Amino acid sequence: MSLQQTVAQKYQSLEGEMLFVRNTDILSTMVRIPIVVIGLMLIALSVPIQQSFASSRTLDFTIYQDGSTHVFYELDADPLELEITVELFGEMIENITIIGEDGFLLSNEINHNLAVIETFGASRISIDYDTQDLVSKTGKIWAFSVDAPVQYSLLTPKDSVIIEMSNFPLSMQVDNEQSYLTFPPGQTNISYYISTLASAQSIQPIPEDATDNSLILYAGIIAAIGIAAIIAIKKSRSSKAIEPSVTIQKEEQPKPQSLDPEAIFKIKRDLREDDKEIINFISANGGQAYESELRKKFLQPRTTMWRAVKRLERQGIIEIEKKDLQNIVKLKSKLEDS
Repeated sequence: MSLQQTVAQKYQSLEGEMLFVRNTDILSTMVRIPIVVIGLMLIALSVPIQQSFASSRTLDFTIYQDGSTHVFYELDADPLELEITVELFGEMIENITIIGEDGFLLSNEINHNLAVIETFGASRISIDYDTQDLVSKTGKIWAFSVDAPVQYSLLTPKDSVIIEMSNFPLSMQVDNEQSYLTFPPGQTNISYYISTLASAQSIQPIPEDATDNSLILYAGIIAAIGIAAIIAIKKSRSSKAIEPSVTIQKEEQPKPQSLDPEAIFKIKRDLREDDKEIINFISANGGQAYESELRKKFLQPRTTMWRAVKRLERQGIIEIEKKDLQNIVKLKSKLEDS
């Protein structure tokens, strides 16, 4: 084999290898490009998902007699995210307050039933607001409807009577003519009406064939009324006789007087019904009560009752004192302007 033929064969073999390497580089480059693009798209799509991350902790609904509903919603949030999006219950949102675990108000933007909240590093977020969208009324029947993603509690209005529920509650308590129920996640529909003493009472007619018995009964009633009147007169005379000494004792040991609830209601005509009930309870309790007593009495969460107490304090009706790591709520002796 000549030198020229050997060189020609090596050149041809080298040329084939170079062409093969070039084709491989082109193919690998073409495969890498869509992989990188898909990776960037996945990263871009994951950003809003991370910003919307939040898990529910507590959900409470309180229905008032006028059909409005107070919602307390507590959530866990990722403190590393700048903002989260929370779906609210109802679209007509009123009196909304959003705070972090440190008690600071958080900036938010409400769009119908969506709240975009700036977390500012908060890991726990509490949302309080009122809405008119969860309760409707047909005639005398009220209907509450909600689709909750987590287990929640529900406090019905005072004197309400539940006549229909779409599912059974996990627990139920009745206190002060109010029902406190706990429901599992999912859709719940409740129908109820507000009862009154007048409708509960009924007048029984007197049978015609019981005339003689009725006369005897009436005579006995008249005699009992006469005896009761005599006893009442004697008691009033005896109380008048000792009245001066009682008056002197009060003057010797004066006690601070708190405002009368009726006087408060005449001046503060725009008070909510639940605030009036709190004032009546404090007044009946001697003008003061622990905040824990109020929560137990009205079956309210800590945050909801604290908002009510602070609302009355801003209106100059009550004052709050600390005692043994507890808050004492006192009615003021003089009403102040809010």
